[in-house]
Amino acid sequence: MTEHKSGFVAIVGRPNVGKSTLLNRIVGQKIAIMSDKAQTTRNKIQGVYTTEEAQLIFIDTPGIHKPKHRLGDFMVETAYSALREVDAVLFMIAADDKRGRGDDFIIERLKHVDSPVYLIINKIDKVHPDQLLGIIDDYRQQMDFKEIIPISATEGNNFETLMKTLVSQMPEGPQYFPDDQITDHPEYFIVSELVREKVLLLTRDEVPHSVAVVVDSMKRNEDDKVHIQATIIVERDSQKGIIIGKGGKMLKNIGSKARRDIELLLGDKVYLELWVKVQKDWRDKQTYLTDYGYKTEDY
Repeated sequence: MTEHKSGFVAIVGRPNVGKSTLLNRIVGQKIAIMSDKAQTTRNKIQGVYTTEEAQLIFIDTPGIHKPKHRLGDFMVETAYSALREVDAVLFMIAADDKRGRGDDFIIERLKHVDSPVYLIINKIDKVHPDQLLGIIDDYRQQMDFKEIIPISATEGNNFETLMKTLVSQMPEGPQYFPDDQITDHPEYFIVSELVREKVLLLTRDEVPHSVAVVVDSMKRNEDDKVHIQATIIVERDSQKGIIIGKGGKMLKNIGSKARRDIELLLGDKVYLELWVKVQKDWRDKQTYLTDYGYKTEDY
């Protein structure tokens, strides 16, 4: 009988290189929110990949960037803490982005990591194949990577190769989660993230990253639907007005788009009720950060 393998894998990289897209592909379902805005992911999100031979637990870290407030400090510290507890690190870059100071900054940190580091070149569907050789050569000169694997997280190119490579190099170990479990986060956390994603998607640059979403309650009602009540928190009255929209139209749109994703996640009919609340400068106040799910004991 072949040995069962298991291990923990951190996905790190600059904001917006496709880490959440890869995680969603790995688990075959949407658990990490996706947006073309930087720093979408704020907490470590664990995705579980299970086959008969192996179980890999993936940690999608916030994009490493220079923090501007306490929330930013929390996000960067969360990313670094992930590197201290894994069997492998995927350093993800985008093929259509030049290596920048942010990448060099991460590479310097990765040189001090004991785990093997793989360079994952994402978005290869966005560049001509000839350009890849130059990218590989450039990064090879910066650091000695365990392996360099070009992929497209969106299209799935070379995804199987990545997974086979990782499984083959994992240590022997137990199955930590049941076969059908794809994340260790409670459902209400993912529900709040799906609502936040729709706020980012629909309000674009009008409401920056001063948005948090808290699920206040989630229970089955008399119509056998899952009744979810959630609050969208912003920092200014003007942002509240944008999210509610004229005659409540924007809030309704956010709610209907989020409800569709939540129904897919839960496999159930959902009644979603949303409120908007202003909490001035919440990103710089530890009490609010803790209330809204950004807990420092996760460091």
